[in-house]
Amino acid sequence: MSRRFAIVVVALLVAGCNMGSPEEDATGEEIYVQLCARCHSADLSGGIGPALGPGTNAALEDDEYLEFTILNGRGSMPSFASLDPAQLDRLVAYMREVQGE
Repeated sequence: MSRRFAIVVVALLVAGCNMGSPEEDATGEEIYVQLCARCHSADLSGGIGPALGPGTNAALEDDEYLEFTILNGRGSMPSFASLDPAQLDRLVAYMREVQGE
């Protein structure tokens, strides 16, 4: 596979992970399903993006690290800077609940 083809494939996969903005009052789970599940899977077990569930590196990081990563992106992960602070809090709380925190 050529390098150019590989770059195009990765770009398309990452672009497909972003599914628009969630409703202002969406729950953490709804936000996760809409913005994260396509790349990290519905159960946080990973896929295109790394696993985020129990026992993962994400579970070991503090909330500020997760918030920064969500808002700014990391590596090929897009930024979700359009989330307001309350949505971000609900999303991280949902992830922590699934992680067993």
